[in-house]
Amino acid sequence: QVQLVESGGGLVQAGGSLRLSCAASGRTTSAYIMGWFRQAPGKVREFVAAINWSGDITSFEDSVSGRFTISRDNAKDTGYLQMASLKSEDTAVYYCAASYFSGSYVPQQPYRYPYWGQGTQVTVSS
Repeated sequence: QVQLVESGGGLVQAGGSLRLSCAASGRTTSAYIMGWFRQAPGKVREFVAAINWSGDITSFEDSVSGRFTISRDNAKDTGYLQMASLKSEDTAVYYCAASYFSGSYVPQQPYRYPYWGQGTQVTVSS
C-alpha cells in the first residue's frame, strides 16, 4: 500500500495561487494514479483532479479546469496540485489519494481510491 501526506495549504486571497504537494511512501514503485479531492463544510467530498503514473492522462472537475494543474515527479514520489485564480468557493480541506486502478482513464469516484492522506486546509478569503 502507499501512504500519503499533503502539504502546502493555507490562507490566500481570492485571485491568488497555492501549490499543494502530496508526498508518497510505501509501495511507490508500482504504478498508481494520484487524485486530489476536496471537502467543504457540510458538503460531500468531491473530485478535483487526477493524473496517471506517466502523467499523460489527466482529468479535472469542470469548475477548476483551466485554473488548476496537476503534475507529479515519480523520482521524488511527490504529486502537485497548482491552484491559480482561487475563488472563495475553492475553500475546503484538500486530500490526495492513490489508486492502483488499471483502466485506460483516471477515475473520479472516491471509492476507486483506497489510500488517502490526512488533508490540508485551503481557505480563500474574498
